[in-house]
Amino acid sequence: MIYKNLNDCVKDLESRGQLIRIKEEINPNLEIAEIHRRVYEQKGPALLFEKIKGSPFKGLSNLFGTIERSEYIFQDVLKKFEFLIKLKIDPTFALRNPGKTLMNLPSMLSSIPRKAWNNSIVNQTCKISQLPQIKSWQDDGGAFVTLPQVISFPPGSKKLKDANVGMYRIQLSGNEYEMDKEVGLHYQLHRGIGIHHKMYNESDKEFKISIGIGGPPSNTLASIFPLPEGLSEIIFSGILGQRAYRYNWQNGYFIPSEADFVITGKINKSKLKPEGPFGDHLGYYSLTHDFPVMEVDKIFHRKDAIWHFTVVGRPPQEDSSFGHLIHELVKSLTTHELPGIKEVHAVDAAGVHPLLLAIGSERYMPFRERKPEEIITQANLLLGKGQTSLAKFLFIAADEENSSLNLKNIPEFIIYCLERADFTKDLHFQTKTTIDTLDYSGSGWNSGSKLVLAVNREKQRELSIDRILLEKLLDLGFPAKYIDKGILAVKYSSFTTYINAETEIENLCKKLEQLDLKNIALITICDDVEFMSKNWDNFLWATFTRTNPSHDIYGVGSYTMHKHWASTGPLVFDARSKPHHAPPLLVSDELNKKVDQFIERSAELQQVFSA
Repeated sequence: MIYKNLNDCVKDLESRGQLIRIKEEINPNLEIAEIHRRVYEQKGPALLFEKIKGSPFKGLSNLFGTIERSEYIFQDVLKKFEFLIKLKIDPTFALRNPGKTLMNLPSMLSSIPRKAWNNSIVNQTCKISQLPQIKSWQDDGGAFVTLPQVISFPPGSKKLKDANVGMYRIQLSGNEYEMDKEVGLHYQLHRGIGIHHKMYNESDKEFKISIGIGGPPSNTLASIFPLPEGLSEIIFSGILGQRAYRYNWQNGYFIPSEADFVITGKINKSKLKPEGPFGDHLGYYSLTHDFPVMEVDKIFHRKDAIWHFTVVGRPPQEDSSFGHLIHELVKSLTTHELPGIKEVHAVDAAGVHPLLLAIGSERYMPFRERKPEEIITQANLLLGKGQTSLAKFLFIAADEENSSLNLKNIPEFIIYCLERADFTKDLHFQTKTTIDTLDYSGSGWNSGSKLVLAVNREKQRELSIDRILLEKLLDLGFPAKYIDKGILAVKYSSFTTYINAETEIENLCKKLEQLDLKNIALITICDDVEFMSKNWDNFLWATFTRTNPSHDIYGVGSYTMHKHWASTGPLVFDARSKPHHAPPLLVSDELNKKVDQFIERSAELQQVFSA
């Protein structure tokens, strides 16, 4: 279905029982976020909050709260996008398939951006303080815009192809920001707005940006899409929405005409202010750092404006659906953009960037004994291109042995890799490099290391579960539990310093050498064995978000030869919490009680939780 604006989508979902209205007044300070989290966990409907305390505007969340609802919203484009992908891979496809070309031509032409004849959004204005001041987590630095569409152009350009639209979080209040005058702008590595910022710093022009909130769902999805250089999110939004992106200009600001709100302002090129903390999608707080400040000019809004927001935290959350949609739309492009790569999957449960899985090809020397060769080249390509370059751990396997190998079953793929990896040859470290801004496991902000596990061998070990081994570990003073076959969680005393940790874990590894570990591939040192071993999601999250490869990986029988680190026995990951890590996101008992009481008063929510 084609949605002209967010209201169209709301009406459609409500008519299908996929959206409910919350009529009682709700507190935007923590309570609205906890309700969202609980409804999301129940795979519940989208939520339209009609009365948000302190604001005249309605709020919408959980729009993309289920995979099924997200696919429904973009159902038509999922089919038509396949044609566009084939066209990109092979431009002659259109000539060879005239029927499909004619069938898709109308929607392609109708998606070309156009200036709006009706720019009524600029007739209504408000202040920052009138917007819903939604604070999601206890220690957040203030209220944030969580689904912003931040639009910038390079100096002197109004060409749509030059525009960058990104989802960079916006802090509305708190810290040192002057209410109604300033907001904070947070952007990370590998973001297009940074290029524009640098260009403005080198020019004498004002750095004007516009922040859209709401509008057709396609505007939101396009702003987070990993597009190739040269393809603007504005143009792409029209393709996703199957309708032209409407826009206009007002006093030098780009105005997305179908947005619900547009915040306009200038980036102060010489000013930074503390931004954060913010409970982020890794499941921890993104800490306070200095970031650019936007001096607010005007805030425009529709007459029937809806404040579109989400709540992020330890995955899975609503934004997990974005990853699914992106994967579905571009999966057939993988082999074209990444030669030799057959499949790529950033693991949501591990926080996305900490763990990347990939299936590659080995074609270099098919007549020789199997070993990782071409897949190492492919790993370098992944770590040197776009968003995949933010990966901290990369497990890549060739599918020569098993043509049905895929990434749908994450535990199965990881075990496949651990069974076949030769830990004396297949571990490739990158040290003192950049990692995701939100990942605090490294040696500094944006600084850390990476590990590639490249697999193309016969089975090296048969992984299994040995209960007698658990007893022997307990006798040595190390309570342990299995995550899965060949993967152990071992409790150890709390981390103090890396100097102490190196001594402690090397002593542990020496003790482990006394045991029969031929059926073990990975030992994870942790603070809480029960939590770590409860399920795979806990293991993936705690292990890969709390581990810095260069500092936290050890091995039973490890050594270094010609600058290559190797281990004759199982790998040992130190996944304990460390003093420099950001704190995890927690919900207080007091907040739980308040939300329990709110749900008891809400007939609509009662139906969600009793279903």
